[in-house]
Amino acid sequence: MRYMVMSGTSDSTKVIKFLREDKNNYILATTVTDYGSEIAKSAGADEVISKALKEEDFINVIKEKNIDTLIDATHPFAAVATETAIESCEKARINYIRYERASTILPDSDLIYKVPSFSKGALKAKELLKEKNDKLMHLAGVMTLHEIVKEVNPQQVIARVLPNTFSITKTQKNGIPAENIIAMQGTFSKEFNISLMKEYSVSAIITKESGESGGAEEKINAALELNIPVILVTRPIVKKLENHTIVRSIYELKKNI
Repeated sequence: MRYMVMSGTSDSTKVIKFLREDKNNYILATTVTDYGSEIAKSAGADEVISKALKEEDFINVIKEKNIDTLIDATHPFAAVATETAIESCEKARINYIRYERASTILPDSDLIYKVPSFSKGALKAKELLKEKNDKLMHLAGVMTLHEIVKEVNPQQVIARVLPNTFSITKTQKNGIPAENIIAMQGTFSKEFNISLMKEYSVSAIITKESGESGGAEEKINAALELNIPVILVTRPIVKKLENHTIVRSIYELKKNI
């Protein structure tokens, strides 16, 4: 079989490693970063395209590489990429499978404020930061920072981002001072998150409903233990997924390919 895997997440790494178990499979991974490309290659992809693809690009690659099935393992918030992939598969008449991590299990707490977007999250953060010295810990990726600093003073934002030049430079361009940048990679335990929040005297956090593999539960539970308000940006709803296969584990994927 010939697969295209939309990658760039820890889930996609699992998918590629699973497909690689059959040496006869051809695996083409797509990603939007050089870092994601290296991860996909390490996982076992035969070939990697490391740039954003438009619909016509998808269709051309599908035909050129004789792809049988596209497995979309992008982040739950990459709604546009998912919609583009579905439309491309329908036009190219190949199988589409969505590999989607399970939703975040939320405790019952009045300290959790659900919002539908980062712009709404920024407004809620502005409301919660009552004092000039209050701090917002941003735990939602560097690409969403610009929405936050539209409403919140960058001097009040503590940003945890990936330890690479792109992320750190983009964070600084959004006005976040160097002393407020935490450059770290990985998901972290509740205890570690608690230590960070204490160290930076955090007044509120903002994160997204990224699911278990995104470490959302550990972030949320750490904040709640410290009685820190949590602004949670909920997942976008992709209506085009309604008529397509969605799997949430390698076991389910195995049954559907």
